[in-house]
Amino acid sequence: MYRHFFKRLFDITVALVALPFFFLIFIFLAPIIKLTDGGPVFYNAPRLGRRGKVFKMYKFRSMRVNSPNLLNADGSTYNGEHDPRVTKIGRFIRKTSLDETPQILNILLGHMSLIGPRAHLTTNYKGYDALDELRKRRLDVRPGLTGYNQAYFRNSVGSEEKLKNDVYYVDNLSFLMDVKVFFKTVASVLGRKNVYVSADAPVATAPTEEAKTEERVSVGAGEK
Repeated sequence: MYRHFFKRLFDITVALVALPFFFLIFIFLAPIIKLTDGGPVFYNAPRLGRRGKVFKMYKFRSMRVNSPNLLNADGSTYNGEHDPRVTKIGRFIRKTSLDETPQILNILLGHMSLIGPRAHLTTNYKGYDALDELRKRRLDVRPGLTGYNQAYFRNSVGSEEKLKNDVYYVDNLSFLMDVKVFFKTVASVLGRKNVYVSADAPVATAPTEEAKTEERVSVGAGEK
C-alpha cells in the first residue's frame, strides 16, 4: 500500500512544503550562477525514469560552459574536489547539494520521488529492452532526489556497487526505509561526507551534458 499510494502522497506533501524554500534558493543562486560566466542557470538532463520512461531532470548548473567530459576508469563521471570545470558557486552548491533542489519540480510533476534510486543518464544504455535484470529492477520505482545509495555512500562506491545498492532499496522499499534514508541524507549533507570521487587519470571526452547545454528551464515548467 505504501509503495503504490502513500509514497506518492508523501512526495507531493513534502514537495509542496519545500516549494517556497526552493524559490528563495532560486532568488539567491540564479543571479550568481548567471553572472559567473553568462551561461544558463539551469540545465535539463535527460534521465531514465520509472519503467524506462525518459524525462528531463532539473538541476542548477555547476560547471562552466563547454567543459570537457572527464571519466573514471570504470566509465563513471569524474567528480574531484579540485575539478577545474566547476565554478566557485558550483563547488558550493555541490557540497551543500543545493544543485539538486530544482528536482522538487520533478517530484511535483510525477517524474521523481523524494527517495529512490539515482536517476541515470539515458546515454548509459542502448535502450530499455536491452537492460539486464538488475537495471530493469532499478526502474521499477521512480528515481529519487535522494536515496539509499546517496545517503549511506554518496560518491564513495563504484558504479556496480551503486547498482546493487539501488536494487537493494527497491527490494526492501518501505515507509521505515524511507524515513531512515531521509534522516541519513540530512546527516550526510550536513557532514559533507563522500562528496567527491577521486581518479588517478580521468579521461577527457566530449563536452559534458551540463556544460554544453544552452537550454534554460523556466521555474515551474514541465517537459518540452
